[in-house]
Amino acid sequence: MRGKVVVITGAFGALGRAVTARALSEGARVVMIDHATHDAPAGDVLELGGVDLTDAAAAADAMQRAKEKFGGINALLNVAGGFVWSKVEGGDAAHWERMFALNLKTAMNASKAALPFLIESGGAIVNVGANGALKAGAGFGPYAASKEGVHKLTEAMADELKGRVRVNAVLPSTIDTPANRKDMPDADPKKWVTPDDLAKVMLFLASDDARAVTGALMPVTGLV
Repeated sequence: MRGKVVVITGAFGALGRAVTARALSEGARVVMIDHATHDAPAGDVLELGGVDLTDAAAAADAMQRAKEKFGGINALLNVAGGFVWSKVEGGDAAHWERMFALNLKTAMNASKAALPFLIESGGAIVNVGANGALKAGAGFGPYAASKEGVHKLTEAMADELKGRVRVNAVLPSTIDTPANRKDMPDADPKKWVTPDDLAKVMLFLASDDARAVTGALMPVTGLV
């Protein structure tokens, strides 16, 4: 990834920071986009906090600023997203809207905004889906449905952009983050996927080594 311009959404979360660190270690120039604000790590980094990627205009502005800073975009890694547990019976309909906004709409808006620059560079998009979306359990309806939307967005874009931009997705199981450890204190995190291991797979899919791969939904499930 040396010299490549990598845009990472949701860059200030646990996974986003791991992807940023791995990209920088491989010599990439990184654009960190997030709705939150935070101090960026040392390195060749453009920090864009306070960006609402559910707003198409805000997404377009962020990608334009990335292009102006580094001259182009080689890869977009769509990490931005969220999780809520909510049953249909007695659940809140707003949870469904929130999950589709955070998980699917952000990926679509960011991808569409970055496309002109990715087409120019012959670049790649890597989305974050979910292994848990393949068969949803009780309370996982809003999250799984929105992540399955990310899977189908990935497949549709890969076919639409074949030969111009590669589009793939990773489908992790539980990621070893502080939030997940807090929410599942009785689970064994040794069986979970570490953020750095997932970051390595994402950067492989974004790299020239994966130039023959597009439309893939790659499970990354650790030892589960």
